[in-house]
Amino acid sequence: MDRLIFLHTSIFAPIERLFDSLVPLLARFVFAATLLMYFWSSAMTKLGDGIMGIFIPSTGAYAQVFPKQMEAVVYDVSQLGVFHWAVVLAGTWAEFILPLLIVIGLFTRLAALGMIGFVVVQSLTDLYGHGGIEHAETLGAWFDRVPDSVILDQRAFWMLILVTLVIKGAGALSLDRILSRQVLGAPATA
Repeated sequence: MDRLIFLHTSIFAPIERLFDSLVPLLARFVFAATLLMYFWSSAMTKLGDGIMGIFIPSTGAYAQVFPKQMEAVVYDVSQLGVFHWAVVLAGTWAEFILPLLIVIGLFTRLAALGMIGFVVVQSLTDLYGHGGIEHAETLGAWFDRVPDSVILDQRAFWMLILVTLVIKGAGALSLDRILSRQVLGAPATA
């Protein structure tokens, strides 16, 4: 038994050390490959018309973020307040900025933490604002044989990627690593 443990440790300990900083790099790659364009496309639907569209969200943006409130005011954005505008605008900007920060590896831990909050709010809005809670296939269930529900299954994988980045940082080939080495003179732990 001791030889088996020794053999196992001899083989896998070097692999673990080698891949320790590659895991966050791989998490950022998977995020870029699967979620970057998803969030950017979603953000694009929220922009208003013209150059001021980055400050004046579209009516659809309000409908996506505040579906029940928009129904209540018959989709008349002028009946909503500054709070609604600020939330929709912040959400739109977050969909552009936070994924970009994750992909380039800049302020990765904070960006991933922000994305976790964003995904939680997005999921709750999908479930309660858009009625997804009433559809078993949307909500899904863990430990079942169906791995493709939108909320519990897919977003659990999203969270795993984001939590990995919060805990481990950006890893290799990141601006966090470059900044920690060159600008701050600190050891690269990002």
